[in-house]
Amino acid sequence: MKKFTKFLRENKGVTALEYGLIAGLIVVAVGVAVTPIRAALNVTFGNVVAALNNANGG
Repeated sequence: MKKFTKFLRENKGVTALEYGLIAGLIVVAVGVAVTPIRAALNVTFGNVVAALNNANGG
């Protein structure tokens, strides 16, 4: 019974779980933020490629 009560009072596992959840939320937030940036970069680099092709005669 003492081991069981000691296990219930232990906080290290809970702290690790909280850090894991925070890291997961950060990954999701970065993924959501990067999607529009990626689309904008694709358009920008597409414009650069088109301009270079036009400058080189097609």
